[in-house]
Amino acid sequence: MKKIFFCLVVMVMAFGAFGQKAKVYDESINPDVQIMEAVAKAQNEGKFVIAQLGGNWCKWCIRFARFVEGDSELKKYVDDNFEFIHVNYNPRNEEGNADKVSTEKALRRLGNPVRFGYPVLVVLDSGGNVIHTQDSGLLESGEGYDREKVKRFFELWSPASVEGARK
Repeated sequence: MKKIFFCLVVMVMAFGAFGQKAKVYDESINPDVQIMEAVAKAQNEGKFVIAQLGGNWCKWCIRFARFVEGDSELKKYVDDNFEFIHVNYNPRNEEGNADKVSTEKALRRLGNPVRFGYPVLVVLDSGGNVIHTQDSGLLESGEGYDREKVKRFFELWSPASVEGARK
């Protein structure tokens, strides 16, 4: 009887772990503050910021985050060149909600990129200026992302590439 009970407990725990949604976006962070902090950190480290705007409700948002995180070469390149943040957008925020106000402020700061769908990637230079908005759909291939397209996007918008083009 103890073995059966133990097996049931293990099965329930395993099912619960598999049933949980992967969370990439911290829904408790004020998005405007998150962007300002990332810009300050990027400025100190000679990096740019990539803000991935979306939410835990968006399977393509989770998929992109996991794609970058799961590719050691891409992850290293991103870590070396960018402050990569996941800016939560909650389309269900209601009027008068403090979250809605801070989200709208963040959206204005990012150039209102929601017209591109989700996720949308916004590149900011070390001064916090938006220098590019990327429709992530252009980086897709089938039911995932195209590694070469994603790699090229990161390379084209790295500080070395942008600063080299400005000279």
